[in-house]
This record gives sequence, structure tokens and C-alpha cells, in this order.
Amino acid sequence: MNFYIVIPAHNEEAYIGLTLESLVNQSLLPKQVVVVNDHSKDQTAEIVQSFADKYNWISLLNTESSDQHLPGSKIVNAFYKGFETLDDNYDVICKFDADLIFPNNYLEQLAFHFNANPKLGMASGFCYIDNNGEWILENLTRKDHIRGALKAYRKDCFVQIGKLKPSMGWDTVDELLAKFYNWKILTDETLHIKHLKPTGKSYNKTAKYLQGEAMYKMRYGFVITLISALKLAYKKSSLSLFKDYMAGYYKAKLNNIDQLVTEEQGQFIRKLRWKGIMGKSI
Repeated sequence: MNFYIVIPAHNEEAYIGLTLESLVNQSLLPKQVVVVNDHSKDQTAEIVQSFADKYNWISLLNTESSDQHLPGSKIVNAFYKGFETLDDNYDVICKFDADLIFPNNYLEQLAFHFNANPKLGMASGFCYIDNNGEWILENLTRKDHIRGALKAYRKDCFVQIGKLKPSMGWDTVDELLAKFYNWKILTDETLHIKHLKPTGKSYNKTAKYLQGEAMYKMRYGFVITLISALKLAYKKSSLSLFKDYMAGYYKAKLNNIDQLVTEEQGQFIRKLRWKGIMGKSI
């Protein structure tokens, strides 16, 4: 099974070497890895190039963009710059962050899952973070959700969902659309990935508003947005974020911005969300 991997990287000199080292030590090696050095001002490019010089399946792409960290558009746009350099001979396309350490059997285990179920559209392990020397499950992790840091898509699923949306919420709407098209999603609890930089550490105020905007763009509606915003703010231990999320939602609704899904897809998403709310979680 051919794995192609795109890794957007911005000022990741402290981590990217560890990520690439974990990939070159995989029991099933990827066929292509392209690291998109997105306007870094540190030694990211030099570190990646040192790996590219040793492994012909690793490549470096230097690109320029804004220094502002806006989750969604910036990272997805960087992904596409790398994706466009690849051929079409992949079975699974991965978008990985530049601050992860994968267990040696990671890709082999994903390949096992994809081969075992032809309707499996997306698969991953779980992110763990360092807590005073102990690696614990990152608190944003859910068993029914694949983190944006470690996405892996079967090619047919990736194409059918319209690939990645350059917007906050891309790593949620992809799963919702996969389910709309009857693809299965799997998270393997045995695969522990070390996440070296906790999610959201560099998010700014504008980015926080974008979370609420994303809920509008996914056609959640007011009540589901309200519940989702409360739960997310609680998980991040900052109720002030709830105001930011709702402000982003109302601003998007007032400006009638373009949405990421059709009305039919939105109806499916709302039904799925309500099922989650009435059951275990959103």
C-alpha cells in the first residue's frame, strides 16, 4: 500500500527532525514524503534537507506565506502546495503535523486496517502529550474523531469528500462528509503518537473567532453551535472562549459567508450531531 505524506512546517526546528526520524524508521516505509517549509525563519529547511539528502523519497518544498498563525487556511494551503508536487500513484494520502513522533509500526498498522476494510476512508492513532515526564492522552482526543495533526485518507474517500477545505473546521468537516458518503472512520487505541507541541498553543484571538465561523460554515445551526462551543471551551478550560466562538458564529451568519457543505449535507450533519448529543458526545 502506497503512503504519500505531506507535512506543512513553520518554524519547527525543534521537532521536525524527530518526526522525520520516526518516519524513516517505519516498518512500512512511505513512498513519498514532502515537507512544505512554510516561511520558516529558523533551521527547519536545513534539517529537512539533511534528510532529503539521505532518502530519495523525502523532499523539501520552500514556500512563502504570512507569519500569522490562522488554523485552517494557512496549513491547508501549505498542504496543497506539497500535494501538487506529488503524482497520483498513492493509495493513502496523509497530512501530518511537523511535531509528531510515530511508533515504528504506525503505517504498517494503518495499511492493515485499510486492507481489511475497503469502506474504511480514514484512520489514525491517538495523540499523547508530555505531562511532567509522563505521556498522557491529549485532552482534545476523542475516540470518534481523527485529529487534524495526523490525517490519513484512502484515495477514493479523499477525492469524494472534495479533499481538504482551506478553512477552520477542515478537520471536522472531512469526517462528516466521509460519513455522508458512507465511508467508515477508525481510530486505533494501540497506536500512541507523541505530540510534542500541544494543539492551539499559538492560536490568536482571530483564530478563536474562526472556530465559531466554522460551526456556521458546517451548518450546525444555533443550538448545536451553542452546545459545541460550551463543550469545546470547557475542554480548553477557558469559558471566555465560549464568547469568542459564538461571536464568530454570529458574525459569519450576519455576513452570510459561503458555507462548506450543501443543505443536504448540512441536514445529515445536524442529524448526526444530534445523535451524538443525545448519546455519548458531539
